[in-house]
Amino acid sequence: MTTANPNLDPLTLEAPDHPVRIAESVWWVGSLMGDDSFQCHVYLIVHGDHSVLIDPGSVLLFPIVLEKIQKIIPFHQIRYFVCQHQDPDIAGVLPIIDRMPDRHPQATVVSHWRINALLKHYALRMPMLCIEENGWQLDLDGRILKFIFTPYLHSPGAFCTFEESTGILFSSDLFGGFTETLHLFAQDERVMEGIRFFHEHYMPSREILLHGLFKLESLPLRLIAPQHGSIIPKRLIPFVFTRLKEIDCGLYLITHSCSNVQRLVMLNDLLRKSMERMVMSRDFSEVVNTLLHSAMPLLPVKTLRFHGLLHDQTIRFGPETHYRGAMAQPPAALRERLGIPLEAWRQPDGSLLFSVSGSPCAEEATDPEVVQTLILPLFAPGKPNVDGVATLGLTETITLDPETRSILEQLGLPLGVALEREIIFHSLNKEREKFYQISTRDQLTGLYTRFYMRDAVARLCDLHDRGHQSGLALAAFDIDHFKRVNDTFGHPEGDVVLKMVAGVLLESVRIEDVPVRLGGEEFVIFLIAADLEGVTKITERILEKVRALTFTGAMAGEKVTISCGLAFRDKHETLDAFMQRADLALYAAKRGGRNRVCLADGKPGEA
Repeated sequence: MTTANPNLDPLTLEAPDHPVRIAESVWWVGSLMGDDSFQCHVYLIVHGDHSVLIDPGSVLLFPIVLEKIQKIIPFHQIRYFVCQHQDPDIAGVLPIIDRMPDRHPQATVVSHWRINALLKHYALRMPMLCIEENGWQLDLDGRILKFIFTPYLHSPGAFCTFEESTGILFSSDLFGGFTETLHLFAQDERVMEGIRFFHEHYMPSREILLHGLFKLESLPLRLIAPQHGSIIPKRLIPFVFTRLKEIDCGLYLITHSCSNVQRLVMLNDLLRKSMERMVMSRDFSEVVNTLLHSAMPLLPVKTLRFHGLLHDQTIRFGPETHYRGAMAQPPAALRERLGIPLEAWRQPDGSLLFSVSGSPCAEEATDPEVVQTLILPLFAPGKPNVDGVATLGLTETITLDPETRSILEQLGLPLGVALEREIIFHSLNKEREKFYQISTRDQLTGLYTRFYMRDAVARLCDLHDRGHQSGLALAAFDIDHFKRVNDTFGHPEGDVVLKMVAGVLLESVRIEDVPVRLGGEEFVIFLIAADLEGVTKITERILEKVRALTFTGAMAGEKVTISCGLAFRDKHETLDAFMQRADLALYAAKRGGRNRVCLADGKPGEA
């Protein structure tokens, strides 16, 4: 008898043509089918005349399996044939084994009663042992096999087999996967792609899968030996468990006629990733990009836009604004549909999605690549009307299959919620901007408020302290004899004077400067990167322009002047100290006769 080299590193094996020892007294004795991504494995537990064959296999592979077994032990030493489910890739060979003259005289089929109820139709002479009637375990003359019930994964009576001494879980379909190039042992995390693809279409639901995984997770596993795909070493077991808990199953629930598993997986991926992103992300552009990325393998999508109702206006979200939203009229093809009941959208065949040739959106009207547009109504829970639409611009004319149409229509509700949420945030931001403007801009003069000044100038002072700007000056202004204007001509005329003087300040400063109304007739300007000569010219020009103002009405023929106190900030000087020095200079200018500029710690100069 010839045995395989027990020192052979199994990680180097891709298509072994000999038995492979995967643990002490445990062998892989399967056979590989060329050009088949659905490989089936058979495992042998060697224990004298109580040896066990796990998932005996199919008629196609049995001659090679038998040859490999006989390189390890005589076939008649195999007493138990464990069938973890009843499909022909596992149990098809049983009638052949049943008729073999050299099989074990007490050979027994071991399975769940629900599986045995089907295997009996092979009319086997071998007896059948029901695992649930045997305490969910099998004693191999001192070596214990435990059976873990995993119903509906994938059959009602499915179970897994745990060999305690080696820590191997023989899992049949669970943890199995499709393989393009088979590595008998999983090399790295990439094995999960084949496992995910297999489970999504083969297992009935995520809840049922989780039920089975939670049972198995508590076992001291050192190796997982599935019937399909690659054997999973200990280092990858936690990773595989974690990822399996995240996948969706029951893939065929979304289809009526499609048998293309790969397309169904992509459709399911589109729905799953889009839903996850809508739930997890606040950023609408992330939601859109996830949807586009997932849809592109399925549809020739070039553009994706959204239109939604905001009060009596329409807001559009598109790539031209990075999906930030802009007020815009909807295309004519959509204008009459926005705001109508959802049922009014339905086509004669009951579907919600419809398509038009070319593009209904002006931005795409001249784009020859967009030849067809899919239009999907978006709606929110509890709202009877369609308050938004999504338009998908396609580069090819297509006919939607029922599965793709169904998935896209399922996105109508969550996308509607995401769009409504984005419109609400857009509206709140607009209101915030409005109130921010109110809080930062004086409503009469348009100058910044004292509230805004504190925050903005604190940043300017910080930059000045760190040497990022050469100088910071403060010009403090006060309208001369302003009380007389209010007392003589009334407060409305006083407001006119304030507005006109403020207008002079606004037109005289640079964009980086900060003009502020402190209150009443008091104004200040913070001048950045300023020197004495430049600031003096600016302030004198302001005084000159104020003197030149022409008034009408009750103040026709009247003239107004202002006084100015000028200070330059010392590094690390506080804002209050800085402003106090400018204020003292302003008082000096007023005491010196008004209508002039006075430099802090210096002498007033005539304007």
